[in-house]
Amino acid sequence: MAATKKNEQKLDALAAFFDEGAYTELYADKDGAVAAGYGTAEGCPAYALAQNGGALTGADVEKMVKVMDLAAKTGNPVVTFYDSKGSVLTEGFGALTDAARLVEAGARISGVVPQIAVVLGTCGATQAVAAAAADVTIMAKDAELFLTAPFTAAAQGDKTPGAGGAELAARDGIVELVYESAQAAVAAAANLVGILPGNNLSSPALFDFEAPEAALDMAKYTGEKAARAIVDAGNMVEFYKDYATHMFTALATVAGNVVGVVATEGPNNTMCAGCASKAARFVRLCDAFSIPVVTIVNTDGFVKSTANDVHGGVRAAARLAATYADATTAKVAVITGKAVGAAYTALCSADLTIALDTAVIAPVEPKAAVTILWQDKLEKSSDLERDTAALAAEYTAQYASAAAAVKAGAADFAADASSLRSTVVAALDILGTKRVQRLPKKHGNLSL
Repeated sequence: MAATKKNEQKLDALAAFFDEGAYTELYADKDGAVAAGYGTAEGCPAYALAQNGGALTGADVEKMVKVMDLAAKTGNPVVTFYDSKGSVLTEGFGALTDAARLVEAGARISGVVPQIAVVLGTCGATQAVAAAAADVTIMAKDAELFLTAPFTAAAQGDKTPGAGGAELAARDGIVELVYESAQAAVAAAANLVGILPGNNLSSPALFDFEAPEAALDMAKYTGEKAARAIVDAGNMVEFYKDYATHMFTALATVAGNVVGVVATEGPNNTMCAGCASKAARFVRLCDAFSIPVVTIVNTDGFVKSTANDVHGGVRAAARLAATYADATTAKVAVITGKAVGAAYTALCSADLTIALDTAVIAPVEPKAAVTILWQDKLEKSSDLERDTAALAAEYTAQYASAAAAVKAGAADFAADASSLRSTVVAALDILGTKRVQRLPKKHGNLSL
């Protein structure tokens, strides 16, 4: 009776995931802790694995590995619903080698087909490693994800509020999406299967679309609002909403074409190491499946702090810059405001760059530039603050404006708020047939 009840529970996730609840069961085993199925989600072929809450045997892991390899061979996404008490301990060393094989299988097909992990129950230790390594990790709000069981840590005096919970995982950037219920999490996974390409050789899907309701309003600027002024109305899924909030990342559509959007939060906000890591991780996902990236830049740059530099800031900035430079997918940079110094270097490695008429593009801050260029004028000033501001405005207009950037080749197009979306659409259309081959190599060595 217990085995039958578990089987019913594990099949529920599959039935909720696949269209009309219909799928072909693979490697059926009524006593196993994992069910596998093949069918369509949002009309797209996909494989799914569902754990039923029991402990995993070697046969369960073997089933998961076989489905992942089959997904890669046939070029379709694989979605895994995690809910397990761990491995059957009586299998001894087999539990260790099985866990290693599961992680190896995920690494082997990484970048070949999308892997989506959906944590619906308990997901601990080696299963947590596998889930967090997926292309996209989704959690139900009442699920658990941890390396160290919270109750074990608490017994040793290590008490962390919310440990193992979805809210903390979202704030730490471990999971991309969190939903109130298991049903909503499963539906989100099906939606992503419909959005993402089936494999690294497929083209992104095309959708019906409506233009955004309003043009960009620089007076009420946020990264999300800037994105919504460019992308199609209603077609957006934000990733990492609660992590590194000065950086906005989302999958969306522009004129019906799927794109990844990265947007900084505005001119009065800086980018921390978390912001850089968040953007780099998202761009890697887009590049793996040739999803065009639209980067909206308006920022005060990286955190101006030696402490931030020492605690990972430089490494994260290097990772971000290298990720953009390494990406071969179509890249469009949209400079709506400030893009100065290292911020331009890291975020504006693009095939085409659009500069809004409000943009300020320069190697250093205009106020810093004029203290060097026109030091003699400032030394004679009777009101240093006023004259510095006036000279900075003159410098910006002459050397750091959108028109100056286009003339110097630092941007390819100039636009105003009313024409910004149409210019982005045109840029993406130009890049629609982009093809780039990397130099032969085993892999790059980005700063991880």
